[in-house]
Amino acid sequence: MRNEFTAIIEQAEGWFVAYSPEMPGANGQGRTKNEAVASLGAAIELILDDRREDGLRDVPATALRETVTIG
Repeated sequence: MRNEFTAIIEQAEGWFVAYSPEMPGANGQGRTKNEAVASLGAAIELILDDRREDGLRDVPATALRETVTIG
């Protein structure tokens, strides 16, 4: 599945820090801009996986499941 998020990147004291306004709580850091963006991507992926697992926890076993693809 393809998703796109905005990465806001700031530099301070030799580090790059990245966060995404569309995904509260997700942030990343690195010595380079690319490291910070990759770290942010990993954080977003963890949050999405956790939300997906949490959201499916109480779905009845008899419910039908379909996959919706966007992007």
